Amino acid sequence: MRFSEFQPRHVLCLLGRQGRFFELCRLIQSAIDNFAPGFEIDTKFSQEAPDDRMAVSFDVSWDRVHEGARTEKDEEAVLEHGCVIYVLGPHMDAENAVETSANALRLIVHALDNGATAAKGESAGVAHGAARWKQLGRDAEHHKEGVALARLCRLAFSRRPLSDGEFLCSVGFHLIGLPEVFVPRSLSDDELVLSSIIDSIAEEIFTEGVEMVLARHGAMLLPIDEYDEHDFKYNPYGAIYLSPGIKLDSQIN
Repeated sequence: MRFSEFQPRHVLCLLGRQGRFFELCRLIQSAIDNFAPGFEIDTKFSQEAPDDRMAVSFDVSWDRVHEGARTEKDEEAVLEHGCVIYVLGPHMDAENAVETSANALRLIVHALDNGATAAKGESAGVAHGAARWKQLGRDAEHHKEGVALARLCRLAFSRRPLSDGEFLCSVGFHLIGLPEVFVPRSLSDDELVLSSIIDSIAEEIFTEGVEMVLARHGAMLLPIDEYDEHDFKYNPYGAIYLSPGIKLDSQIN
C-alpha cells in the first residue's frame, strides 16, 4: 500500500580532498557507467571547494546505534574536506528499491576506496565512518539478494531512533520499499532497545508483509505528515505505529 505516487530516490553526498574534485567526478562517473544505471552526478550543487555547512551536517547525521560507526579520523576528514560531490539516484518503486540501494552502497564504497574521504546518505540524513561504509559494502557483496541484502541497505541508509513526541521512529525505510516504524517511548527508557524494536519490525515487514505485521501487533498504518511530499525523506508507504502493549524479544543490529 502507498499513500502517494512519489517515488523515492537516493541523494549521496561524497567529500574529497582539495584538488581532487575533477578526478573524483571522473571516477564516480566511471562507476555509474559500470554498475549503477540511472545514477548521475548533480552538477548544480557539487562544488570544487569546501562547504562550511558540512561539519554541522555530518555531526547531526552520524549513526549513533552501531558502536564505532565513526572515528576521530572520520570527523577530521569532514572538517578538512576540500570538495563536495552529490550523486542522485533514479526514482524507485518498492520492487527495485533494494537493488538500487545496493548500487548506491557500492558507489559509496567505490568512491571511498578511490579517494573520497567521507560519505552521507542525504535521503535519510545518515552518515557512517569510512570503515563502517566499507564493512556494509563487503557484507552486501556476500548477500546479493533477499532479506540479508535488504537489511544491510536498511542499516546503511536509514536513521533510527528519531524523536516524534511520544514515539521514537525511523526515517529512510522508503529506500528499501518499506513504511517507517514508530514505537511508543513508554516501551523502554533505553533508546537502543527502542531502536532494536524498530529494526525487528522492519525485518518482519520485509519477510511477511505489512498486513501480517499490523494484525500480529495490533498496529496502525498511517500516512507520513512529517515531511513534504517532495522531500527526499518523505515515505510514500506511510508508517506503522505500534501500540504500547507490544511485546518483542529483539536483538540490537
